Amino acid sequence: MKKILVAALALVLVMTASFAAADAIKIGVIGPLTGPYAQYGLAVEYGAKIAAEEISAKGGVQLEVLAEDDQGDGELGVNAYNKLLDDGVTIMLSTVTSGSCAAVSDVAYEERVFMLTPSGSADSITQGKDNMFRVCFKDSAQGLASAQYIVDKGLATKVGVIYNNAQDYSMGIYQSFKTKAAELGLEIVAEAAFSDDTNADFSVQIAKMKDAGAELVFLPIYYTPASMILQQANAVDYAPVFFGVDGMDGILGLEGFDKSLAEGVMLLTPFSADAEDELTKNFVATYTAAHGDIPNQFAADAYDGIYALAAAIEAAGITADTSAEDACEMLISVFPTIEITGLTGTMRWDASGEVDKTPTAVVITDGVYVGVK
Repeated sequence: MKKILVAALALVLVMTASFAAADAIKIGVIGPLTGPYAQYGLAVEYGAKIAAEEISAKGGVQLEVLAEDDQGDGELGVNAYNKLLDDGVTIMLSTVTSGSCAAVSDVAYEERVFMLTPSGSADSITQGKDNMFRVCFKDSAQGLASAQYIVDKGLATKVGVIYNNAQDYSMGIYQSFKTKAAELGLEIVAEAAFSDDTNADFSVQIAKMKDAGAELVFLPIYYTPASMILQQANAVDYAPVFFGVDGMDGILGLEGFDKSLAEGVMLLTPFSADAEDELTKNFVATYTAAHGDIPNQFAADAYDGIYALAAAIEAAGITADTSAEDACEMLISVFPTIEITGLTGTMRWDASGEVDKTPTAVVITDGVYVGVK
């Protein structure tokens, strides 16, 4: 009798799972799941899937997240986009990097597929595309906020900047930072550029900062070159305050990197894994248990992105039977009307696709991110 009951229960569970899968709205994640920026893409995939599972478990809107690798490349991003559409995806939480997002969003705009990028920050991504929204701050906003924060907190009076002049992300932040610094009277005493072809030896850039007496070095760059700058600055006993933005989130997880070199590094970010609110503590615990490491801002942005999509889907009345084109128009109308409080703050969106939330800062202390009060 017990065997019959167990078998019957198993059949019910299989039938329930099958129904949930058939009834689920499929959301596509596109990002670098392999390659040098895989920390970003995998964090987005993991954060999105945790949120989708939580939402679906409540019994209301049913969501399924499908992820495809683009290695941060626009052409591969478009291929991934087409693959996801073939697999039944109707809404995109994509893409992770700005370059790929620009390429994919051009196609999605023409085909009327709604996109919410968790981390594509280039200002141009949303311009002229009514179907393109974002969870993260745009590049210019990060530059403006960084300069303002440095002045407000009295972190330095003489600032240097090392930036990647071959990368839209870095250039966008650098240019708005420079403009705001001039407005606030923050002196930039040295500026030094590098490119993707010259991102291993930073001796010239570091010497320029040191010789100019920069008390703080602003790094609007990704974590891999940032890690090399920290290593090489330490080798010549140069120890300014290093201040980065969201692209540096992930440096502590970089394989082979000596975390002690990042002691005191500051980042302007909307997420701190050490926050004491219940939402953050539960997310960090779930993420760590599943993946063995502490989630970064990219995971948090993706988590919030799925919750924002769920709120908009419910408000619009979108179902698994709604076409991608119809869902797109419905979400465009509804998204500026929703407000959610998530891991990265309380968020609202305007019709241009930009998010309104307050940035916060973290400082690396004893190998972990600690929120700055």
